[in-house]
Amino acid sequence: MSGLFGLAWASLRNRKATVLLTVFTLGLAVMLLLGIERVRHEARDSFLRSVAGVDLIVGARSHPVQLLLYSVFRLGEPTANLRWATYEKFKALPPVAWTVPISLGDSHQGFRVVGTTSEFFTRMGYGDRRGLRFAQGQAFAALHDAVVGADVAEQLGYGLGREIVLAHGTARVAIHKHDDQPFRIVGILARTGTAIDQGVYVSLEAIEAIHLNWRGGVPLPGARVDVATIPPELLRPRAVTAVFVGLESRAATFAVQRVVNEYRGEPLIAILPGVALTQLWSLMGGVERALLIAAGAAVLAALMVLLTTILATLNERRREMALLRAVGAGPRHVFGLLLAEAALLTGAGVLLGVVLTEGALLAFAPLLEARFGLMLSPGWPSPAEWTVLGGVWLGGILLGLVPALLAYRRSLQDGVAVDR
Repeated sequence: MSGLFGLAWASLRNRKATVLLTVFTLGLAVMLLLGIERVRHEARDSFLRSVAGVDLIVGARSHPVQLLLYSVFRLGEPTANLRWATYEKFKALPPVAWTVPISLGDSHQGFRVVGTTSEFFTRMGYGDRRGLRFAQGQAFAALHDAVVGADVAEQLGYGLGREIVLAHGTARVAIHKHDDQPFRIVGILARTGTAIDQGVYVSLEAIEAIHLNWRGGVPLPGARVDVATIPPELLRPRAVTAVFVGLESRAATFAVQRVVNEYRGEPLIAILPGVALTQLWSLMGGVERALLIAAGAAVLAALMVLLTTILATLNERRREMALLRAVGAGPRHVFGLLLAEAALLTGAGVLLGVVLTEGALLAFAPLLEARFGLMLSPGWPSPAEWTVLGGVWLGGILLGLVPALLAYRRSLQDGVAVDR
């Protein structure tokens, strides 16, 4: 067997240009397959860890996925708000370690404004990280301080000290603006690759302040607010959109969830972020399958190139086969030689694909993490990836049966002589 592979290797070396092109084509296809597989797994893991360290999300009663969409991804509109008195009641429950309330409903240049507390920046996390990092500046401290996400700062060209005006509502074209109370950017968050990058963050008190002279969603004509003379009690929030909850022990998760879901004061729901994220990801399964089909098609096309390459050289190699017969090789040896060549070509393409994938990850992993929040790093292929690579190699060998059978039949017909 080793002699057969040695002979196949020598035969391939005599056709370097064609062989190298075929191996490179297959290597690129394998790199695409491995790359998509790793991005797919990391995207799923990153998506499922969009909210790290949060045990429950509490909001007005609705579908769990709907609550997840507007509280975490800022998509859609909340069905109702949660009264502040109710929030304080749940906050005081013994199993509750911390809470981060958020208030939605305003926007800036198409980006959602999130009213929250400074704990948002220390408690909320993503991936395997707990707490957010600041690329510049710090968390808001004064009433009209604002913190912006990485996408907001990049797309709008904002820096520290820039004054911005918030708009009422979430429409892209704002009809009413809170231009009587501008905000100053004091912090820019580091990129996370999540919806956090697309938010403008202010305090809950600031949300109340900009709406003091508003009634029914419109500003009162001629009403102005003197920020310096606002009594503190007027800045106390009356309601919030949702609450992120961290518990002392995860063993208490279902007990607290039941307390919230059975609360009679107002219709509420408490969801487990991981469960809701899994439900949401399952709705996106079609995209995942489409990516795999595209990568599989690329590999299949590369294998067909390999098959075409071997078939195209069969006629040219009939004399070579005849010489092999003349020195004692039987039709089975010719069959094995073609099959060994297919195995070597496919194996070389698979190995090249692995090397190209690791090289690309080594070069672009920091950029992918900084830009998209995908934490991809070079490393030995996982068992699942080796299974996929083994499938590609086996597919190449199976396709090699076609030229091998043709060579076998021709060697029987030609014997040791080939008519020119």
